Parts: sequence; C-alpha cells; structure tokens
Amino acid sequence: MLELNDLRHVYGDGTVALDGVSLSIPVGMFGLLGPNGAGKSSLMRTIATLQTPTSGSIRFDGIDLLADPARLRQVLGYLPQDFGVYPRVTAYDLLDHMAVLKGITVKADRRQTVETLLDRVNLWDVRKRAVAGFSGGMRQRFGIAQALIGSPRLIIVDEPTAGLDPEERNRFHGLLAEIGENVVVILSTHIVEDVADLCPRMAVLAAGRILLDGAPQELIGAMRGQVWRKVVARRDVDDYRARLPVISTRLRGGETVVHVLSDESPGTGFEQVAGDLEDVYFAALSRSAQAAKAAA
Repeated sequence: MLELNDLRHVYGDGTVALDGVSLSIPVGMFGLLGPNGAGKSSLMRTIATLQTPTSGSIRFDGIDLLADPARLRQVLGYLPQDFGVYPRVTAYDLLDHMAVLKGITVKADRRQTVETLLDRVNLWDVRKRAVAGFSGGMRQRFGIAQALIGSPRLIIVDEPTAGLDPEERNRFHGLLAEIGENVVVILSTHIVEDVADLCPRMAVLAAGRILLDGAPQELIGAMRGQVWRKVVARRDVDDYRARLPVISTRLRGGETVVHVLSDESPGTGFEQVAGDLEDVYFAALSRSAQAAKAAA
C-alpha cells in the first residue's frame, strides 16, 4: 500500500504544483487522470524520490520515502514521460548497463535478467538494434523493461501511451495489466480510455488537487440519471454552455454532441444516457473550474 498524506510542493517561482494531495493506493493498477499541467508529473517525480515535497508524507510498505529515499529506490520501477536513451547503444547493452546501475553486478545474473525482460516485452528479436532507432511503441516497451529490473514492488508509468498507434497501445495495455497483478502500478495519464481499460481504482487531479477518487464503476454509478446528451449545431455550442451545465462537447460521426449534467431534462431534444468515465472526468474538471471562478 502506498500512502500519500497532505502532500504540497511549491516551486521556487511560487507555482503550487501539489496542493494537499492525500491518497491510499493498493496493489494493482491505479489510474491518475488529469489534464496537462494538473500536477501529475510533479506527483510522479515526488513519489519516485526525484524531488522533495514542501510538506506532507509518503509511506510505502513501511518505508518512509522522505526519511529513507534510497530504500524506496531499491523497490521502485519508473518510466518517466520523457524517456531518454543513448544514441547508437543497442537495446541489450543499454538494459545491461541499467541492470548494473540497479545493483545487479554478477554477469550471469545480469544476462538472465536482461534476456528475460527483453523476451517479456517482445524485443528479443531487435536486441542488437539501437534503442534510439526504435518506434514509439518499441521504445515504451523498452522503458517498461528497464522499469522492471530488480522485480520492483512499486512501478510508476507517466503518460506511457501518448503517441502510440492502436496496435502498440493494445500491446502496451496487455503488458501493464500483466505487471499490475501483484505490485502497485501507478498509471499517470490524460487519456481516459487507458484508465477505463486498465484500472480498478483511480483519481482525478487538477490544479494540484485531488478532485475525486474511487472505483471507476462506482464513480460512474454515482452519476446515474444525471447525464443528458443532444446533437447540436456547432455554432450553438457557446449558447448551450452559457445556459446549461455542459460538462463536455464531443464529435460523434462528424456531429457535435453536448453532454449536460442535470437531475432533470435540460430541455427539448435531450436524451438521458448512462454516462461513462469521460463524463465523470469532465464533470469533475467542470466543477473544479466553476469553484475556482467563484473563488476568484
């Protein structure tokens, strides 16, 4: 179990990246959803001990991360949003080098680790190619391989499927689902479908604050009977936004569809729908924006 308690992080220029974040994250896949600039990467870097929070505490299986970050690093696997590689270094040699950095100094042990991981992420056939020449999906699979060195108990993946084609995205999902069966895996993303497909628990982060957390199906169920949709002319969207609590505007088959959150029908032409995780996400962001506007 990973426990975050009242985390705050303020950068030197006064920017508040994290504003009282508290979460309990159990074994399995945990989705952290939020728009760009929400503070997701700041939170991931803080958990990964790459930066020290201004205040608050983090504990993982009895480890106090702030008091003993080196101990946490021994059981941590991390795939950052921007995963850099050395040019002209092969996948095998780079993974071997990273295994040394993780403390696997016996050559035979390292060989077994590297070969097993390259096979697990389906990169064995390209092990002699430079990682710098890999496709986006191949590079992300290599990133997972390096994150798995040393059999970590806590794994962080930051925006792992951004830019991947559908085939690579599905392959990556399968890999993450397999990994998340026995360890804590935090999936930080702005892609709602990734969380819907993979995560039995999730949270929404915006402006450095947790807006909601729980099981996706429970969060969706809490909106039952409140989501309405209507196909509208694109030119009328601003008018609907001015008059109604519109939580999202989507394109479906080239048509503009507005989703409204209301206990009763918002008007002629609206139909009630079951709602989905996108509705949960956009409703949370909408309420947060309205609260910020009212406070200002």
